[in-house]
Amino acid sequence: MVTLKERKNPVGYRPGAASKGARAANFAVLSVLAVIFLIPFYLIVRNALATDAEITAPGWMWFSSSPAWENISKLFSDPAVPMARSLLNSAVVAVLTTVGTLFLCATAGYGLARIPYRHANKVFYLVLATLMIPSAVTFVPSFVMVSSLGWISDFRGLIIPTLFNGFLTFLCRQFFLGFPRELEEAARMDGLGYWGAFWRIVVPNSSSFLAAIAVITFVTSWNSFLWPLVIARSPDSWTVQVALSTFLTAQTINISQLFMAAAVAILPLIFVFLFLQRFLVQGVAQTGLKG
Repeated sequence: MVTLKERKNPVGYRPGAASKGARAANFAVLSVLAVIFLIPFYLIVRNALATDAEITAPGWMWFSSSPAWENISKLFSDPAVPMARSLLNSAVVAVLTTVGTLFLCATAGYGLARIPYRHANKVFYLVLATLMIPSAVTFVPSFVMVSSLGWISDFRGLIIPTLFNGFLTFLCRQFFLGFPRELEEAARMDGLGYWGAFWRIVVPNSSSFLAAIAVITFVTSWNSFLWPLVIARSPDSWTVQVALSTFLTAQTINISQLFMAAAVAILPLIFVFLFLQRFLVQGVAQTGLKG
C-alpha cells in the first residue's frame, strides 16, 4: 500500500531537481542571448583596431595580430571631420535636451494628473493625438520654422524643437496618478502649493522613474541623426552621428575610421547605462502603465 508520504515523494524524485533544471535552462538561454547581443560590439572593436585591408580580407580573423592603435590618433587628427568637436556638441545637445524634456514632460504630466481643471482630459487627449502624427508630417514645417528663426547650425535649432515628447508626458501622467496623495496633502498642510509640493515632495520621491526617463531621452538624443543632419550645416555644429556619416560617402569609404568613430561614439552611452542601469530597471517597473 502506497502511503501519502510516498505519493508526495516518489522513488527517485528530488524536490530541488526541477527548479535546478529550470535555472540551468534559463542560464543557458540568457547566455546565448547575451552572446548574440555582444556580437555587434565585438565586430565594432575588432574592425576599429584593424586596417582596411584586414577588414576586407577574404579570410576571417578574430582579432588583428598587430592592433592598429594609431586609428585613434588618426580619427581625432582628421582635418575633414572634427570628431572631438562633434562629441562635445552631442554631449551638450543630449544633456540640454534631457534636462529640458524632463522638465516639460514631468511638469505637464503632473499638472494633468493632479491639478483640477475642467479641460484637463481634453488637453490630455490632444497630447495623445500627437503620438498618431508621423514625424515625417511635421519635419518640413519644423525645418521651415527653425530656418525662419535663424537657428540653422545653432544649438537652439538642434534642441528646442525636440524638447516636448507626448509619449513621455503620457508616462509621467500615469506615474503621478499612482503617486501617494497623502504625501502631497501633508505638504499642503505645511503651506506648500502644487509647485512646492511637486519640487519638494514628488520629484525627490520619483528619482528612479525620472532617471529611467532621463536615460531613454539621453540615448535617443545622442543617436539622433536625421534632424541634426538637416539643421547642422556647419562642421562646427555637427553632432557625432553626422560626423560618422562623413566616413561613408558615394566617393569614398573609410572603413577602419568609421568603426573607430562608432566605438568612440558608443562609449558615453555605455557609461551612462552602467551608471544608471538600476534606476532604469526600477523606473520601467514604475511607469504606471497599469493606472
